[in-house]
Amino acid sequence: MPHKSIQLSGGSHPRLDDGFERIRRELKLPGGFPRAVTEEAEWVAEVPRLPELDRTDLPFITVDPPGSMDLDQAMHLEERPGGYRVWYAVADVAAFVRPGGAIDIEARSRGETVYMPDGRVPLHPSILSEGAASLLPGVTRPAALWCVDLDADGQVVGVDVTRALVRSRERLDYDYVQAAVDTGTADGTLRLLAEIGRLRLTLERARGGVTLPTPEQEVVSDGDGYRVEFRATLDVEAWNAQISLLTGMAAASMMLDAEIGLLRVLPPAPADRVAQVRRVAAALGVPWPEGASYGDVVHGLDPKIPGQAAFLQESTVLLRGAGYVAFNGEPPAQAEHAAVAAPYAHVTAPLRRLIDRYATEICLSVAAGEPVPEEIQQVMDGLPGTMHATGRRASAVERACVDLVEAFVLRERVGQTFDAVVIDVDDNHSWGQVQVTDPSVVARCDGERLRLGETVQVRLTRADPATREVRFSVA
Repeated sequence: MPHKSIQLSGGSHPRLDDGFERIRRELKLPGGFPRAVTEEAEWVAEVPRLPELDRTDLPFITVDPPGSMDLDQAMHLEERPGGYRVWYAVADVAAFVRPGGAIDIEARSRGETVYMPDGRVPLHPSILSEGAASLLPGVTRPAALWCVDLDADGQVVGVDVTRALVRSRERLDYDYVQAAVDTGTADGTLRLLAEIGRLRLTLERARGGVTLPTPEQEVVSDGDGYRVEFRATLDVEAWNAQISLLTGMAAASMMLDAEIGLLRVLPPAPADRVAQVRRVAAALGVPWPEGASYGDVVHGLDPKIPGQAAFLQESTVLLRGAGYVAFNGEPPAQAEHAAVAAPYAHVTAPLRRLIDRYATEICLSVAAGEPVPEEIQQVMDGLPGTMHATGRRASAVERACVDLVEAFVLRERVGQTFDAVVIDVDDNHSWGQVQVTDPSVVARCDGERLRLGETVQVRLTRADPATREVRFSVA
């Protein structure tokens, strides 16, 4: 089951470049920043509002994909009597961005950074997102510094957040950290990341949370052309995500207690939808014991196994409908995120996502026992709508890029046959979706003999980069 995003390795191609540019035009992505925004960014990069508290003594590290420059988070993990302490530094974008200023207004129109195979459309000017505000190694930066204490089982027993100066010591990537853990050479924060990450994953399963085993789709150079592969995610990526989730859950609890905040929510799937997915599991031979949660069922499934790949595709219907909610007073009736199985807030990626900055400002005020600033309260109600609209645009860009690259990779193979797995079937059983193993693509397949989860031979009938369309038929 592929991840939405797609990565290019080894360069691009003029036809792909033209296709990406067309996607930018069709979906009306913003281009460069207006002059007023860049001028303000250049100014505030030199004169940020710096906090008094200095915690540059803490040896923070960052763990991100290779080459990342927009570093939102840095961590330092410690053991303490009876448990652990998580220091989590999040880039303090508000130290640079003034409410109502040119950068703020432009960011509200963009909503989030949009990632494409040939680059990105950033939320903030790069002088901030990849420079002055980024938690790059060896430089002092303002941050929202979370301190989360855990017991020996990984449960939260204490939370605080304050502004502080921090300094990252190293910028590490996932492969390096995974190798250190696997070879037994990890120590300090890296050893504790694996330890705490595993504890938090166990707690996630116990409360009914869901982490889907979704490999990423990657386009790599192959001689004079390209091929598409699925890249399995590493354990360290899940452990790293658990630290971010932990912080977001702590932020949500803080805001709910204070009766003001911005939450990321996902309502529970309706009973009829759950029953439908249970029937799919039974048809595909995926065990779903009585009393087991959806998270229990998907834990450990392998998307390389045909029936399990089909189930993972079909069951994502249970995770649709996520959004944001703002409240100032009585908390919302629906305050949980069903996939997290707890209240949750976005606070850990302010360089790349607009709402994180505002939610962080609320938490900082609450933790300090101060009123939430009026300029934050005035714009809160409009932020969920902004994030919904810009999130839909980002999703549409991701889908279009995947479609384009798949069509490009397959453009000279029309008429050839491939092994595939049926992962979705239309209600009328006249067509479905298939997952081709080599090359690793997902596309429509026409045919009346398709059965969910079966392995079939399919013939490529269309692969057109101009329309970004790929279609197969039963061979």
